[in-house]
Amino acid sequence: MLNVARLRVLREVARAGSISGAADALTYTQSAVSQQIAALEAETGMTLLERLPRGVRPTAAGAALVEHAEEIIARLRVAEDELAAIAGLRGGRLRMASFPTAGAALMPVAIAAFRASYPEVELTLAEGEPEEIAPRLLAGELDLALLFEFADPEAPPAQELHDGRLTRVPLLLDPMHLALPADHPLAKRPSLRLEDLGEQAWVQTSQASPCARHVVRSCRAAGFEPHVAFESDDYQTVLGLVAAGVGVALIPELALAPGPTRADVAVRALSPHPPVREVVAALPGGGSGPRSRLIPAASAMLRILEAAAADRRRS
Repeated sequence: MLNVARLRVLREVARAGSISGAADALTYTQSAVSQQIAALEAETGMTLLERLPRGVRPTAAGAALVEHAEEIIARLRVAEDELAAIAGLRGGRLRMASFPTAGAALMPVAIAAFRASYPEVELTLAEGEPEEIAPRLLAGELDLALLFEFADPEAPPAQELHDGRLTRVPLLLDPMHLALPADHPLAKRPSLRLEDLGEQAWVQTSQASPCARHVVRSCRAAGFEPHVAFESDDYQTVLGLVAAGVGVALIPELALAPGPTRADVAVRALSPHPPVREVVAALPGGGSGPRSRLIPAASAMLRILEAAAADRRRS
């Protein structure tokens, strides 16, 4: 069987075009390189290098072996990386955060799948709005987070995502639907426009929240200032207030997902284009190829989140 260490030496000699160049690259002595090549020629029973007045070049046999050596060494590197990743998932900790609706609808599925595959990794999950979570990612307090952004040119961007300090991996689109009392006259329509709701009282999340700010922007774009009757950051409370008839509300699809549809609330699509927020996984660092720099547990969780998001898109 051919010796992999000697194949590495042969490959380096072919790259450098000389014994001395390969010795410098490998931090070997020239004598050691020559001995490795001689041993490899003895193993193969063939001359692998042609000695030239200045340097060396592979013979036909040597060139063929160098080509195979490249493939062998590349495969070994992949195997080493995979083993390192597995070793990194036999313990340690993954620190995550999510905004509430994704924390209720998307994260539980992903966490269950992750724990089934990597039970020795400790998982922690914090909750907060995107503007609270992103700084914690930048500060190194978190390894991965779920954030959202609105697909609206007037919506202020999550600055950390857009200036390259955090890497964003899109997962899914989360449209907002209109919730109104089941006996509301407008509930008879299969779809509604925001323009139809200018005279309604509104229930929304707290004024400072990104969703509330987006509701106000959307209503203004439709030509009216919403009259906000009640505020709550719990969407179940919002739905309860809608059911009681005190107002209408825009509810993200993810907030409707965890439980059965209430009989006392009608949920209708908005046309022609509902407000939409994009759910993204945010990771420390920016630039190209971020996954190669992730800790193994974060990389594994990202794959699971992408699969969970794909399942939700298909459902």
